Amino acid sequence: MTPHIEAKEGEIASIVLMPGDPKRAEFIAKTYLKDYKLVNTVRGILAFTGIYKDTKVTVMASGMGMPSMGIYSYELYKFYNVDTIIRIGSAGCYDENLNVYDVLLVLDSYTDSSFAKVQNGSEENILSSSNEINQKIKESAKELNINLHEGRVYSSDVFYKENDDYIYKNKEKKCLAVEMESFALFHNAKILNKNAACILTISDHFITKEETTSEEREKSFTNMIVLALEAARKVSS
Repeated sequence: MTPHIEAKEGEIASIVLMPGDPKRAEFIAKTYLKDYKLVNTVRGILAFTGIYKDTKVTVMASGMGMPSMGIYSYELYKFYNVDTIIRIGSAGCYDENLNVYDVLLVLDSYTDSSFAKVQNGSEENILSSSNEINQKIKESAKELNINLHEGRVYSSDVFYKENDDYIYKNKEKKCLAVEMESFALFHNAKILNKNAACILTISDHFITKEETTSEEREKSFTNMIVLALEAARKVSS
């Protein structure tokens, strides 16, 4: 047990899927897992461990933002012997070639946050996901006939900006979309020699102004969820 996770030894699988929203974690467990068990409720951050087909999987919320993801992913890696975390989340789109509900595999994450510098003095502001896990995700996407986009995202510390510079992030930094957790996950995976990946569903669009509701974000990202679960099977096999 840690200050933020009450699960006992053996109650967390070696591979964890991490949506941001606790309700989405609950929805995934109830919809896709057999014999699932609620293993964490501390601070309302729900975690469930169960069986997807033949594979033991934990689905645990990360909360919002890099500080929250930083806490939970670090504790999972460091104290629960988790080998792989796949973030499954939503993102705001910067690119006209992507549409709402499209699925994006994050190859690397750019940030202007001080997260890495404060955590261990690192000056890096672009970090990559785990290529080995990405290959499993790509294989699963092909088998499931899911059109998988790939590229860089901007991992932001701030949701509400007075002067949004998304055009600069898109054109100069080559970011296809924005979210708030992947950089912290990739950083923790790197320093602890673990694996991390991130699959996102486009939930709103800065150019077309399309958007989804909170209920749709909770329950309608089926392609991303199934893709992550099938990739988890390949990683664990």
